[in-house]
Amino acid sequence: MLVVMLMVVELPGALQKCIHDEIQVQAGVVRPADGPHNEPRLRRASPLSGKIAPPTPASPQPIRIRTWIARESNKLSEAERERLEAAVEEAVRMVSSLLSVERAPGPLLLHRDVNKYCKFLWRNSSSANYNRCGRANSNYRSETCLDVTIPDDHLAGCDIYPEGDSPHRTELRPDGAGVPDTDFLLYLHVQATDKCRAEPNVLAYAVHCQTDSHGRPVAGVVVICRDRLTGAAYSHQATVQTVIHELFHALGFSKDLFHTWRDCSSSSQVGAVCSPRGKVTHSDGSGQMRIYTPSVISELKRHLASTDPELGGPLENLDVPPGRVSSHWESRVLQGSIMDAALGDWTTVRIDPVTLNALQDTGWYTVDLSRAQSLVWGDGEGATFGSVSTCQDKSSSFFCTGSGFGCHYLHLHKGECQTDQYLEGCRVYKPLKNGSECWKEENGRQSAEEESGEIFGFGSRCFFSSLTRQNWSQILLFNSSVEGRCYRHRCTGPNRYQIQVSGSEWVNCPAGGTIQIKGYQGLLHCPDRRLCVYPDVTPPSDDLSTFPASITSVTSAQNETWSPLRLPADLTAASALSVTAAVCLLAAAVVSVRKCCSCRIRIHSAPEHHTDL
Repeated sequence: MLVVMLMVVELPGALQKCIHDEIQVQAGVVRPADGPHNEPRLRRASPLSGKIAPPTPASPQPIRIRTWIARESNKLSEAERERLEAAVEEAVRMVSSLLSVERAPGPLLLHRDVNKYCKFLWRNSSSANYNRCGRANSNYRSETCLDVTIPDDHLAGCDIYPEGDSPHRTELRPDGAGVPDTDFLLYLHVQATDKCRAEPNVLAYAVHCQTDSHGRPVAGVVVICRDRLTGAAYSHQATVQTVIHELFHALGFSKDLFHTWRDCSSSSQVGAVCSPRGKVTHSDGSGQMRIYTPSVISELKRHLASTDPELGGPLENLDVPPGRVSSHWESRVLQGSIMDAALGDWTTVRIDPVTLNALQDTGWYTVDLSRAQSLVWGDGEGATFGSVSTCQDKSSSFFCTGSGFGCHYLHLHKGECQTDQYLEGCRVYKPLKNGSECWKEENGRQSAEEESGEIFGFGSRCFFSSLTRQNWSQILLFNSSVEGRCYRHRCTGPNRYQIQVSGSEWVNCPAGGTIQIKGYQGLLHCPDRRLCVYPDVTPPSDDLSTFPASITSVTSAQNETWSPLRLPADLTAASALSVTAAVCLLAAAVVSVRKCCSCRIRIHSAPEHHTDL
């Protein structure tokens, strides 16, 4: 079993250690072996149904991830179950919308581990029963996946062949019914495990424990630490992101699976007629381990605007011995990616194009790359971006020096210049622990608003500013140093926008320049290539997804304004009522769609009666 673990951030800016690569060496994966003893198969046909027809090639379809609550889990309260269902359902729906696979006909049957049920195999290659089990292990009881007992109904049967050349066999275990309409079986285990108790900041950890004949993972476990599910600091959005992160690991983004990725460039069918890629991770000239696969290389070159031949996907090197690799991206280069070693505030995490291209390069999936979310970090910064040697020379506005206050690079939050173990001395503006969100109206502090003209609200963003009201500066000698402050903005075109300070009119803010505001002393800095460039970088809303919209789901990006929606002053009462009625009808439609979508995601419990929750 391959184990992956993720620490979830409970407070903005906090980072925790990921122990995935420390413990995966202690586990193994059940893979279909060469020979008849463990061939992948569909459920055996009954005499009435006849033989099962061989699978026919079909176009890839969205991956069907079936979730199953393990019987080892403690009995959940109604509140815990509701939280679990909501978070897992949303994560599964998101992943299923991104990845497609070639679906095999019939129910999914997992393999039994021949090393558990069999005492010895026939090893004479000339015997009729070569590689078949000759004697059963009398201690064999069950199959497990990360301490979760796999139901016999989910498992293929196994036979014993007492004589090497005789067709006589004894059925040790019969075939189970299998799990219908399933491409990946995800067991959920909610428990206060030893790992949860040992690592108080762990929300969840996961494994994949079975693969098919093409190497694609087909089953795994996500353990959710129970007290994190019940605690006052519980965050639905952070839990959804954690489950997505764990699913991406279990589905193929893991160092234990890198060498099994397949090259399907010569085939029109994903997973069919593909050749092994072999080793895909290599060190560049500076010693940075990278993933070198075609789609990843192409996306990194596009993202960083570079033609450097050594530009592959950089992997985290913290605590990784020379020549070894990590299962996470290097956060100095791909900060904010869903596959960083530690996730920051959930509003800053992106399901980024580099990660989706890596999943495409596994050869197991067709990935809807159009649904990738903009990776703002490092966009267009060149091949050396994120290196320890260049992050402190002030050549990039993504990094900072000192310990002052400013703006997070997405400009949704105020931030403080900080470093962490993954940045290795480089410093970035991280969201403040309290009241950092410019888009939350309740974060406005009256005194700060009066002095600096700040405006908090949905259309507000963070700007570097030293603005001070002229009358306040004369009376209070207000500190007018440059720091992050929140002001309203609206887009007028690509990389073009206006800003509004308390008491002022809308003022054009030239990207890369500075402006003065009437009635204030000091300057306001207008960020370049950060605002009105990425239409999917927006504050959270009540949309169906907790994540910001993908790039393709936003229309008219050039003319979009992200200021709060306001009714015109001359709107008549009748018109206002019409608008209200339309909004109500739209809300009802959204609820209806959500109910319809959610019924497609089934979460089963462990008892024999497979009741949909």
